[in-house]
Amino acid sequence: MSQMPQQAAVSKCPSCEEPLEPGDRFCGACGYDLSVVPAPPEDSPTVVMNGAAPGPGPARDEVDWPTARDSDGQGRPAPVHAAAELPGTDSGGSPLPSQEPSAPGEPAREPGRENAQEHSSGVRLDRPAEPDEYPLQAPAPRSAPEPAAAAPAAGAGGKVCVACRAGRVDRDGYCENCGHAQPRERDHMEQESGPVAAVSDRGLRHHRNEDAFSVGCTALPDGAPATVAIVCDGVSSATRPDDASLAASRAAGESLLGALPRGTHPQQAMHDAILAASHAVNALAAEPATAREQAPHQNAPACTLVGAVVTGGLLVVGWVGDSRVYWVPADRATPPARLTEDDSWAAQMVAAGLMSEAEAYADERAHAITGWLGADAYELEPHTASFKPDRPGVVVVCTDGLWNYAESAQEMAEAMPLDAAVRPLHSARVLVGHALDGGGHDNVTVALLPFPAPPQGAGSA
Repeated sequence: MSQMPQQAAVSKCPSCEEPLEPGDRFCGACGYDLSVVPAPPEDSPTVVMNGAAPGPGPARDEVDWPTARDSDGQGRPAPVHAAAELPGTDSGGSPLPSQEPSAPGEPAREPGRENAQEHSSGVRLDRPAEPDEYPLQAPAPRSAPEPAAAAPAAGAGGKVCVACRAGRVDRDGYCENCGHAQPRERDHMEQESGPVAAVSDRGLRHHRNEDAFSVGCTALPDGAPATVAIVCDGVSSATRPDDASLAASRAAGESLLGALPRGTHPQQAMHDAILAASHAVNALAAEPATAREQAPHQNAPACTLVGAVVTGGLLVVGWVGDSRVYWVPADRATPPARLTEDDSWAAQMVAAGLMSEAEAYADERAHAITGWLGADAYELEPHTASFKPDRPGVVVVCTDGLWNYAESAQEMAEAMPLDAAVRPLHSARVLVGHALDGGGHDNVTVALLPFPAPPQGAGSA
């Protein structure tokens, strides 16, 4: 949840938007109960799972890391859990129901309204109205042919159409044979860096890909390997969401890959990386005064962020927004788990006990986010957590474009191939394909990191 020490003062009624007086508990125009939207619950920045309570004295890790911030800010140790003890959870953090959860509904938007809709509780709706289909569709990620065997050459240096596999693509990006518009560079992206891999796809309904990612490998001061993945989801109702996600993912990735070799504790490095990403997105809000005159309804670029760092024995996650991290053990008989808590309206309603999970996620406001990166965001307090799994597995870092179709930890585990630890790129493609088969209503991005981090040089088979 976003970090706010108390309920923010409400200037307008969240229901009818009538002005309110300080101290009002009910709206004088419509009678709306102003205490309905609760203050976010306290964040628990650090949770350790290793099967044994940490002992006094120096950390048992080989690396001499500086001490990270206390889990509760008062010196009390964090609760201890083993990976096998974590049950699968649904979007509200509740135990998995026996029946299959219903797919979350798309929140309603006013037709043609593209600017951010914000409530006094710090809620931002990330679902602008869009047509059902766009003529341009990226190639299916699971069936994209190898470049060398894609099609006959279409002239020296010419690109071949992804639709007809015969025509040459002109300078405007259209096939001269069938006229099909070609995918843009960000419509479908794949990257593999040692044992970590990521895939991002525009999906079937959006006109562009507003997601971005950054993956990489590095070494700790003692030479032990570490892998990094950052995934960002642009807020569609904001201006230039694609630029925001790209800037945030690059800044956070560079920050992590620079801090870890210097000996910064991974949890502190993750915290600093989120702040670096926030600064990068805030910088995009600076624009000439004439730009505001020409487009007065523009708002600040914004995005969400989620990331993970994996070392030989430590797993650190960090996030702001509603993108998620899942833990899937290699032994599928062991329950998987979700390691992050959404900054969203639905999560707040469930956490406060005001609505059941089914009711909250059926509401049109379910996907309204309460935390994001951007110049118009409320006070930023990054969420971070550290874990020490007691067995091998795979860490899934993804946007809601994927988890909308595999919401519970068990559903995510079932959608992921059994050999994901040794074939992360292939498995990431399969997960993206799972979302596309489910409807592809949003951009889809997922990164997979095997745990523990394998030696440098290991990768997909």
